Amino acid sequence: MNAVNSQARFHSVDAVVENKVLTEQPIAVFRGPHQPATEIAEKVKALETLLTDAASEFDSIALASSLAAEDNVLFDAIARLKLNIRVFSLNTGRLNQETLDVAPALLAKYGHTVQWFEPQAEAVENYVNTKGLDAFYESTALRKECCGIRKVEPLARALKGAKAWITGQRQAQAATRATLPVREFDADRGIEKFNPLADWSEADVWTYVRQYDVPVNKLHFEGFPSIGCEPCTRAITIGEDIRAGRWWWEDPTSKECGLHNANLKK
Repeated sequence: MNAVNSQARFHSVDAVVENKVLTEQPIAVFRGPHQPATEIAEKVKALETLLTDAASEFDSIALASSLAAEDNVLFDAIARLKLNIRVFSLNTGRLNQETLDVAPALLAKYGHTVQWFEPQAEAVENYVNTKGLDAFYESTALRKECCGIRKVEPLARALKGAKAWITGQRQAQAATRATLPVREFDADRGIEKFNPLADWSEADVWTYVRQYDVPVNKLHFEGFPSIGCEPCTRAITIGEDIRAGRWWWEDPTSKECGLHNANLKK
């Protein structure tokens, strides 16, 4: 693998190990790369079969990517298998620059672009003017309203005409995802939904990242295993839940943005 400059916005895992970033950040997420690649061989095979079958079953299917490690694993598999699966991401207007920089890294490696969807400017302006730019800190209701404007509504446009969609969710990420199935019917949108990495561990994800030299967000190596909007995400420490840094001021049993409401009903 080619080493990546330590100042770059994205890294391959080996490059980060070489620059000793892992040893400087005591986050549990970084234990993953030390797992032998043979440990995930069957899961990779199952992933490839699932994606291939899904692309064959649905002529209009899309991957909703947050540009996190899990989504980039799926992006890599889709690209390697040359599957007709559209990839899109939601630019909420408040993402970290490190997150935005992942898209060109994926383009450089795979030759595939990420389609961006943004919130309606008028809705954002109205929220900011009537509630405040950072009103989401004040209550869960205001936070969910912000997510609705910046994420849920753009997702609806992104999935318009799609018959199925794919996510990078995993059961181990949070209490709200503990019973996440590999395939489910998305009643909110009336289409099928696939969670191919549902039973993957953090170690599985990072073993795949290392094996296939998948570009990843630099913030993963700065204590951010789960990355959302900049003001709603903080770094975590060893022992904390993977998604503890997301909306950290809220009850962990209800921390979903509205994209995956079914998780709260399970």
